[in-house]
Amino acid sequence: MLILKKFLRDVPAVLGLCIILMVCAIAIISPLVVPDLDSVYDGDLISRLQPPSAEFWFGTDALGRDVFARVIMGSRGALEVALTVVALAIGIGVPAGLYAGYTDGWGGQFVMRLTDVFLAVPQLILALAVAQLMGRGLGSAMAALALTYWPFFCRTVYGEVRRLRNALFIEAQQGLGASTSRILFVHVLPNVVSAVIVRATIGMGFTIMTTAVLGFLGIGATPPNPDWGLAIAEGREYLPQSWWGVTFPGLAILITVLGFNLFGDGLRDLVDPRLRRSR
Repeated sequence: MLILKKFLRDVPAVLGLCIILMVCAIAIISPLVVPDLDSVYDGDLISRLQPPSAEFWFGTDALGRDVFARVIMGSRGALEVALTVVALAIGIGVPAGLYAGYTDGWGGQFVMRLTDVFLAVPQLILALAVAQLMGRGLGSAMAALALTYWPFFCRTVYGEVRRLRNALFIEAQQGLGASTSRILFVHVLPNVVSAVIVRATIGMGFTIMTTAVLGFLGIGATPPNPDWGLAIAEGREYLPQSWWGVTFPGLAILITVLGFNLFGDGLRDLVDPRLRRSR
């Protein structure tokens, strides 16, 4: 209850949570908001590049598709990609961090040196290189992002495990003859879950932004899928006259990423007050 009160006093974090809930609600009910999928995928050249109006709230793109419908349906794709990428990264990074943090052998050292190699290269550049090697498509972009994001979880878990492994309750379990797997997954992992959740929350926003960048560069989602980054890439050719084709997908990315970042910062303040941001 005390933690909840502290969180509710954090106005930016509450605002971020509200934004996340709003985006999730839009993604869930998007088929109801956009019952006519033809306006999302099929073009109507007669209605191309129409400005925002009562009929087309966000205007239409160069193929006559409803920008509002594509932005709404794009929210579902953005969240699905972010959840998948973060889940895969957790599945790789958390066990690797547990193993490297608890052991002192060459295996743990190898994991951390590999992690350092990945972290030495900016994730976006590395994701671009991996996605290019794997081929164009949303699946390749998701795999590339997962393969380049797991080191962040590994490094986070590694630091927490190194801090905990000499704690009294761990030494007590060792004295009782508990197996390494039991110590790691029953006693250590619950103590690092909060740090993983914070990293995952912030990672959701970063993944959405990076996915949009890949889509903008033509490596991620492919036409006619409703992707925010792809929509910006398609609409930039008609700037500045048809500004709506770029503005509304860009605002969707901005608001969604901002929500995850604000919420993630609030969770970080609760988990580790030493990292509390200045207000």
